[in-house]
Amino acid sequence: MNDLLRPSVREQLDRIAARRILVLDGAMGTMIQAYRLPSGEPLSESDFRGNRFVNHPVNLKGCNDVLCLTKPEVIDSIHEAYLEAGADIIETCSFNSSSISLLGYGIADLAWEISVAAAGIARKAADRFSTADKPRFVAGSIGPTSKSGSMSPSIDDPGKRAVIWDELEAAFYDNARGLLDGGADILLIETVFDTLNAKAAIAAVKRLEAERQLTVPLMISATVSDASGRVLSGQTMEAFCASVIHAKPWSIGLNCSFGAEKLIAPIRRLAEIAPCLVSAHPNAGLPNQLGLYDETPETMCCHIEEYTKGGFANILGGCCGSTPAHIAAIARAVKAYKPRAIPAAGKRETVLAGLEALRINSDTTTRGSFPFVCVGERGNVSGCKKFLGLIQAEKYEDALNILQEMIDGKGAGKGAAIINIGMDDPMLDARPIMPRFLNIALAAPEIARLPFMIDSSRWEAIEAALKCIQGKALVNSISLKEGEAEFLRKARIAQTYGAAVVVMLFDEQGQAVSFERKIEITGRAYRLLTENGFPAEDIVFDPNVLTIVTGIPDHDSYALAFIRACSW
Repeated sequence: MNDLLRPSVREQLDRIAARRILVLDGAMGTMIQAYRLPSGEPLSESDFRGNRFVNHPVNLKGCNDVLCLTKPEVIDSIHEAYLEAGADIIETCSFNSSSISLLGYGIADLAWEISVAAAGIARKAADRFSTADKPRFVAGSIGPTSKSGSMSPSIDDPGKRAVIWDELEAAFYDNARGLLDGGADILLIETVFDTLNAKAAIAAVKRLEAERQLTVPLMISATVSDASGRVLSGQTMEAFCASVIHAKPWSIGLNCSFGAEKLIAPIRRLAEIAPCLVSAHPNAGLPNQLGLYDETPETMCCHIEEYTKGGFANILGGCCGSTPAHIAAIARAVKAYKPRAIPAAGKRETVLAGLEALRINSDTTTRGSFPFVCVGERGNVSGCKKFLGLIQAEKYEDALNILQEMIDGKGAGKGAAIINIGMDDPMLDARPIMPRFLNIALAAPEIARLPFMIDSSRWEAIEAALKCIQGKALVNSISLKEGEAEFLRKARIAQTYGAAVVVMLFDEQGQAVSFERKIEITGRAYRLLTENGFPAEDIVFDPNVLTIVTGIPDHDSYALAFIRACSW
């Protein structure tokens, strides 16, 4: 077929997904643990080392991904078993192929090479089984690492982090780069326990796409940690979805967790809100005392069918403990059911998120929706002398009490729904203080459940803050003051971190004073943003009410101009 006429991977996937439920493969790790050599023996330390790592100073057994270099035939045979079972999509053996995850094995510098090898093995296996009627696809697996960007490793120091955004993004970039170089069709950011880690992985993928001028189908899959359906870092399904949807993923889903039965409720919730495909690849139940998974293919498949009967899923497979027999059972069962229909686009609404989602919508019957929200401004050093004093004295824990008072509504009506954080003061260095204080604030669940408005005239302070926030924040602010190119550059950076923006009504000529100038700048900014792919619902305008009741005649129209601009 002429390459110009050949459908893209995304087009092929979309055509299949419109007709039927796609089948993902099962576990890799537990299959490697159960693998037996022709002699009947399990894989040994020497098998993991191969010839290349005979003298390596660190034990490599358990580093499954290194087998892509030392025992590629083992990984190939596992892929082949899942393809024979009916999997449409196989995952690469690269869950831990990032420099952060490989560091403990002393092979962090091989992250790209292992990722290439993992994708190459899967690519060859998928190609062997692909037919015109049933093409097979390779999903490059990107695991979360064992470190959290949102949660402190120290009880005594809630502001401390084991890893920061820049380290995560760099590691995920090399991982994703290797997977694409090796032939992956899809990138799968999976087992997300901390949405900040996932956002760093998304940013790495988007940087790679921009450099290579391509678009890769992206799957994002979280793991829930409790019966309420929250991820380990505390986010609800609604907040998780709102925080990663800027990636425009091909699918959002859940994997690992507790097994198929206990994932029914959170999968149902995702199915209600996700504007894309929904995937699920749960464990084969919970591990027993020996760490083994006892759920049979028939039992697991029975629970999986609850997803299909309810119309909750588009892509189904297995995680820990699942085998080719489990995937074969799922592949047979899903043939009888139609895939979930992606919800029709409804009224667009502004959704921000902390640990919980905040929907700014006049339809108050929608869960978590508010037609009007109060922004708590006392977390801004420019607006509260007491807060400024506490920040200057580095009494951050005491400063948190001010945030909590705003949330509780003490002296502020119904309480704040968004927390404004600002550190602009001549006596403060906002760049390091902003993330330090935010990390402490984000460790307090009652504060972290709300979205944050990041307020600064210093863009580097805003970006430093965004690198700390797992939810969907609001940037205050951007404007046309420095021209269109800088305006769009900052908007794109905000979008990289999944943030919405406040647009102040300034342009190259100065601040808008009259009604006519306010709507001129508003219209221009709106067109520039939306024509360059920025979602309309993520734009908040500040029409700038200027000084009133001064007795100066020229100021008499300021209030009216503001009100008219808001109405417009």
